[in-house]
Amino acid sequence: MTTAVKHDYDRIPYLVAFQNNSGVRDVYGGLAEITVLESYLLKPKDNPSDTVLMFMHPIGGGAYLPMINALARAGHHVIYCNSRFRGTDSALLMEKVIEDLGAAIKDAKDRLGYEKVVLAGWSGGGSLSVFYQQQAQHATVTSSPSGDGPDLTKLDLPAADGIMLLAAHISRHGTLTEWLDGSILDESDPTKRDPELDLYNPDNPNQPPYSEAFLVRYRQAQIDRNRRITAWVKEKLAELKSSGRPGSDVAEFGFVVHGTMADPRWLDPTVDPNERVPGTCYLGDPQVVNMSPVGLARFCTLRSWLSQWSYDDAHGDGVDCGRDIAVPALVIGNLADDACTPSHTRRLFEAIGHPDKEMHEIHGATHYYAGPDQRAQLREAVTVVTDWLVRHKFAGTT
Repeated sequence: MTTAVKHDYDRIPYLVAFQNNSGVRDVYGGLAEITVLESYLLKPKDNPSDTVLMFMHPIGGGAYLPMINALARAGHHVIYCNSRFRGTDSALLMEKVIEDLGAAIKDAKDRLGYEKVVLAGWSGGGSLSVFYQQQAQHATVTSSPSGDGPDLTKLDLPAADGIMLLAAHISRHGTLTEWLDGSILDESDPTKRDPELDLYNPDNPNQPPYSEAFLVRYRQAQIDRNRRITAWVKEKLAELKSSGRPGSDVAEFGFVVHGTMADPRWLDPTVDPNERVPGTCYLGDPQVVNMSPVGLARFCTLRSWLSQWSYDDAHGDGVDCGRDIAVPALVIGNLADDACTPSHTRRLFEAIGHPDKEMHEIHGATHYYAGPDQRAQLREAVTVVTDWLVRHKFAGTT
């Protein structure tokens, strides 16, 4: 293992801007014809490097996460680039986020002068990074699932030299499906529920620890619900496109998805066991989060649902894409994580097709390493990352 040395670093904010060819405005405000990505370079003052670690999350702004800062203090050059959908995923297309990540990597190489890029996929950035690397190696996706752009085969996406998956889940659509409230029977009236599937109903005869038969039934109900929403989305989108009204080819429709934090894991610690606290999730009390405004996928649009949330249609699947990865990979799981549990870490690791891959699990580590009681776990994770980077010649100047 490498010796820990603390480095001073500069936090340099900058913008990545490029032509927006989507034909529609993706987010509120700004110039419709230009896509602008807010970025931060964390650059150690006394440790030059030809390699940069590139973080991006579909919507998250993690430039101040403990891990990001700790990696810079350890002497690594780090970029955290926000996608165009920072903070709002209602109209997000994963394929457009791939375009954003490609632009950020090109800028890091062409303008900032880095020779090598290691993708650092944190949480939802994990499956994004795997999807990106698969397409950068050999692009096959010509549109989003709704038939809209961009065509990734025409973007000349630069492939990364290595990939790290840190506290990552398998995909946005896979995670949402595992969190969906399987008891909801009517999307227009979420009070209509199957009482035997309602995890938060004290009168439900199925209580923790859940039987295997109940879990099988519940998981299938979650998949079925996702597919019902998808079927309605496709029907609604076809209806809009065939209306004959001006602009019908880009017409959209917004809708609310209720009940998106009802995973049996949060109530039963024997399901996908780790060191998390039962009855909680990374957003707080799961029963409150289930119907709260900050719930996953709460507000959606048709095309966005198909691209990021549809169980059967979304392209950004870390497991499916992982088989094509042709660069060294490091996978780190946090064993007290109340967002991305061990089965996600292990499924990602097992899926990686490149033989040079490693998996490490950090005991006691929560999802964000937040708080003074997580300092030891954060140090351990940074040590693991640093050791892997050094061994693969991704640290310093060669």
